[in-house]
Amino acid sequence: MKYLVPIVVLLGLIALFAVGLTRDPREVPSPLVGKPAPAFALPGLGGTPAQLTPADWRGRTVLVNYFASWCAGCRVEHPLLMQLAREQGVEIVGLAYKDTDADTQAWLDRHGNPYRSVIADTAGSAGLDWGVYGVPETFVVGPDGTILYKQIGPMTPEAWETKIRPLLAGTGKS
Repeated sequence: MKYLVPIVVLLGLIALFAVGLTRDPREVPSPLVGKPAPAFALPGLGGTPAQLTPADWRGRTVLVNYFASWCAGCRVEHPLLMQLAREQGVEIVGLAYKDTDADTQAWLDRHGNPYRSVIADTAGSAGLDWGVYGVPETFVVGPDGTILYKQIGPMTPEAWETKIRPLLAGTGKS
């Protein structure tokens, strides 16, 4: 009997590990999915007034992309964002996360700007409210201001086609 409890605990741990190994680590569930997008009051790039805030998104589906000039994954996904902004007519808002305005502007000048608006989150305060723990991260915000999906890591053509595009189609945007 004294060996039964440790054996049961060990079997339970093995079962938990086995389930964990079947999960995709990039698919971290966000507690914000299904909830209103957090509000923020941040300046636009270069200290300009923010041209777009969550309150302005009502009625439109928007991709909110947290990025940074120092982020290697952002460089990987950037060509796809450029393509989507041109070819798909997708509205993308960029939040420059924990970056300087000068570095962000230089990065956008070098790689292109797919964003309708670029908002400077230099301290990462909005990122905390949105549950960002690394960049890039992209959120799909529906016309009612609800977060529909969170993409962790670089957006890929597969993620676009299988996860994000269907959400846009469901909201009348594609």
